[in-house]
Amino acid sequence: MTRNEPRTSTGGAVDATEVLLPGRVAPEGLVVRHRRLDPPGPGQVTLRMEATGVSFAEQQMRRGKYFDQPSFPFVPGYDLVGTVTEVGPGADPAMKGRRYAALTKVGAWASHVLLPAADLVPVPEGTDPGTAEALVVNGVTAYRMLHQLARVRSGDTVLVHGANGGVGSLLVQLARHAGATVIGTASARNAEAVRSLGATPLDYREPDLPGRVRALAPDGVKAVFDHVGGPGLVDSFGLLARGGTLVSYGTASTRDVVGNAMLPVLLLFARLLRWNTLPNGRGAHFFNLWNGHRRRADFRRRFARDLGTVLDLHAEGVLDPPVAARVPLSEVASAMTLAESGTVVGKVLLVPDQP
Repeated sequence: MTRNEPRTSTGGAVDATEVLLPGRVAPEGLVVRHRRLDPPGPGQVTLRMEATGVSFAEQQMRRGKYFDQPSFPFVPGYDLVGTVTEVGPGADPAMKGRRYAALTKVGAWASHVLLPAADLVPVPEGTDPGTAEALVVNGVTAYRMLHQLARVRSGDTVLVHGANGGVGSLLVQLARHAGATVIGTASARNAEAVRSLGATPLDYREPDLPGRVRALAPDGVKAVFDHVGGPGLVDSFGLLARGGTLVSYGTASTRDVVGNAMLPVLLLFARLLRWNTLPNGRGAHFFNLWNGHRRRADFRRRFARDLGTVLDLHAEGVLDPPVAARVPLSEVASAMTLAESGTVVGKVLLVPDQP
């Protein structure tokens, strides 16, 4: 059921709509509620959401499996794009009416969000907000993993698992732009979508998937980007050429495993650490968007720089993030179910309800 767009109240307060995650629930257990959002305080702005994403992080959060999620209940939402409607004391008044992107980790599944003005990154005029949203976390993640961790260059061959996904599809495009040859795994139904991005598709259910990769890259691959984890990570590491790099950035294989949320992550870290001690010239890393910054100001500066680069690449026609669906915020259960189905190409977005 759709609801009317919240109206601004007097004094800069807003009647907002948000999605509450009350505990470990099925998608139907997500609660759509309304509340009064206070005016922005010093250094803050009110951002009216135009698009926010349904990512693997929220899929884990609803199961209590995301390694540093807050205690229930809370409002999920890792990132968003929107327009500033109110500016608090000390924030630049010129921000009002302009479109920005923000990385939040939680809290973005709402019609309006209070955020520090310093956390916002400008979105170029004319950029579709949904397209920009699909580049915020996914684009920066793909860009950093490819260029700053794996350092992929022209002539390299790389393997991208989940090449039809939000991050995977951008990894393929960035690698091809860098001059690399890309092998991409996906389901058979998504093979043509992967091929259209410029990668050679392989069915991830292939009984001898490592053998198929070796047939395409007999000397091994320069990099493997693996969001699956689990036993298949051993195969990913074994496919590396000497001097190659494994970049692990998720544990999708353990999403539905009942038990301690930290255990799969700790086992993963232990495995990567051991591999880095082997005398074979190969490296193994876990990518976390939030690590490597001692100061908040450093994180903001680097994130704004990298997101700006990614948005520029989109403007130049290099990156075209696939959007699987745009679902009204009040229909969040359907959006979550679709995102978890494994049948989509690209990112599922939540957008404002129409009046």
